[in-house]
Parts: sequence; C-alpha cells; structure tokens
Amino acid sequence: MKTIYLSHPHKMEADNPSVMALGYFDGIHRGHQKVISTAKEIAVEKGVDASVMTFYPHPSVVLGRSTPQTEAITPLDDKIDLIEQLGIDVLYIVKFDPTIAGLTPQQFVDDYIIALSVVHVVAGFDFTYGSKGRGTMDSLPFHARNKFNQTIVDKVSKHDEKVSSTLIRSYIREGAVENIKGVLGRHYTVKGTVVQGDQRGRTIGFPTANVDLKGDYIVPLTGVYAVRMKAEDSWMNGVCNIGYKPTFYDDKPEHPSLEVHVFDYEGNLYGQEVMVEFHKKIRGEVKFPSVDALIQQINQDSEEARRILT
Repeated sequence: MKTIYLSHPHKMEADNPSVMALGYFDGIHRGHQKVISTAKEIAVEKGVDASVMTFYPHPSVVLGRSTPQTEAITPLDDKIDLIEQLGIDVLYIVKFDPTIAGLTPQQFVDDYIIALSVVHVVAGFDFTYGSKGRGTMDSLPFHARNKFNQTIVDKVSKHDEKVSSTLIRSYIREGAVENIKGVLGRHYTVKGTVVQGDQRGRTIGFPTANVDLKGDYIVPLTGVYAVRMKAEDSWMNGVCNIGYKPTFYDDKPEHPSLEVHVFDYEGNLYGQEVMVEFHKKIRGEVKFPSVDALIQQINQDSEEARRILT
C-alpha cells in the first residue's frame, strides 16, 4: 500500500484513477470495514485502484470543541496497518488544520477528490465535508461536476445499536471490553514497550511487564483484566492491572500504569515491543489491607483469567 501525506494546498497527482473510501475511521470497526470493503469491491469491478482518505488529527482537536478527541481507538500507525490489511492500494492522510476546515464543500471536492482522479466515492451515510460540515452525501452529486459517482453505506447495527467509534470509546472507558469484539470485529488492543517498573510484582511472586504505551490510546477503566499479550511473535495469556497501586502508594500519579503478569513465562521482556489484547474485566482496583491479602486476590484473579481465556 502506498501511503501519501497531504496538507493544503497540495500539488499531488494520482498515479492511477481510484475508487475512494472517505472517513476519519477511528477504530476501523465493522461499519468502517463495510465502507472500505465496498470501495475495494467497486475498484475491482472497474479495474482501478482502491484508495482511502482519512484525516489527522481528529477534527475536534482543531475545531476547539469542548471535549477534543485526542485519544484514539486506533492511533495513526495502527490505522495505517489495519487499512493495509484490507487490501487498499493507496492511503491518503490529510492534515486536518484550520485551512482544511475552512474550505467550502466545492473546494474540498475539487482539490481532494476530483484532482486525485477519483472515479467513485464511498462513504457512510453521515459523512460530511467542507466548512462546518455543510457538504453531505446528499449534496455530493452536485459538487461532483459529473466527474465521479458515489455509493452511500447505511449504518451498521449490532443488537439494535449503531456501530460507531463513540460506542466503542464508551465501552473502553467503562471497562466493558468484552462488548467490543462484536462491534469492532476484534478485541481491543494497545501496543507499547516493556520498561522497568518498581519490580514490586517480582518480590511478591507475580512478575509483571510494565507496558509504556506507544500511541495516544484510550486506556480502559482502572481494574484487573483477562488479557492476551503478544511478544516475541507469540501470544501468551495473562492478567493485566490498570491503575495506581493504592495498596503500596498513597499518592496518586498523573497516569495509571498498565502491567501484565504473563502466565508460565520465565523470560526477560524488557525492551520488547508488545501488544495487549483485552478480553474481559475481572474486577475494579482495590486498596488491600495487607500484601498477603493482595497476593491471595491475585491468585484468584489469575485463576479467573485462565478460565476466561480457555
């Protein structure tokens, strides 16, 4: 897949005509997958490239909304990997800034669709473009200047609820990670590097991998989770604690730690790039009256995680 970064104004000329899927696509969830796969299918039928256009950073960051979306289900590197796995030929990543935000709908179409030799556009029913989102899928045929056609993808639902990035974010923040696979199409994952922590887990018989996240991920609610972790090209089962370790510390740090105790593993993971896959929350974070009480609970958590992951 060819990845092209664009900022306004650009002088990019496409190598080939393409069918383009348009959207922000945080998460690449089932709805996004339908948009992108539809573009791919039409591209194959037409014998042209399949392209995707997405935007970075999230428009809410630039537009100054009350709660800017700085954390992501899929930070940019993850999004690129997932789109490539869907068989796309060209990925356009457009820098979303005040200039882009201020383009009229016609300017956006002229510069970012027609100028890139797009012959067909695929987007979700709620996709908007141009200043203040005044361009919609209903107005797109007018702005197309008879240069391309369009396909609108209806909403995708799961259990009568719209599959959306907003829904997935709420599941993550609530710790309801077991609900995510049905709407995302896969378990929620984060990536990071194993760094040295306070090594307290090792002293109580439960060594942990302290994971320093490498992207602006949404971190699940504090608590203990059944997880799988990929390291050294292998998947291993374990139990993950996200939190502030109140049994040992009275002062609460700015950010929670993410630590994984991998079952039946005796190697050294320091410096390793790992992926943590969340399956189910076991319990919330608790301050225990003693270290012995904590050890007893970790044993119970580990048994429960083994049961969940079998």
